[in-house]
Amino acid sequence: MPKAVVLGATLQCTCGSAPAKLLVNSQTQFLIDNLPAATVLDFKPGVNIPPLGVCSILTAAASGVATPCAMAPVGPWQPGSTAQVKFGDLPALLATDKLQCGIAGVISIVDPGQQKTSDA
Repeated sequence: MPKAVVLGATLQCTCGSAPAKLLVNSQTQFLIDNLPAATVLDFKPGVNIPPLGVCSILTAAASGVATPCAMAPVGPWQPGSTAQVKFGDLPALLATDKLQCGIAGVISIVDPGQQKTSDA
């Protein structure tokens, strides 16, 4: 089973030039490695996901003028926990989940943020 994602996980977009760290606020009761566990509802731009650098699609549309990421996620994260792992009533966000951006990119989890827990 893939690892669950926690606060501070590293994210990357296929169209973005820089990674970003996930902020978790969908729930605060469940912890992994003493960090809040993320759910599929932690997908809001600016609230959960900071800008991911310069967007290659928007830069191309602006005739090469570097244009910051203006993330427009078509959330929530998919597919969510396929093992029915939930934190409260919310499906866990797993390291294999993806978030589609309405502009063109796909946001992936590069590092789920767990430091001590291993796959078993």
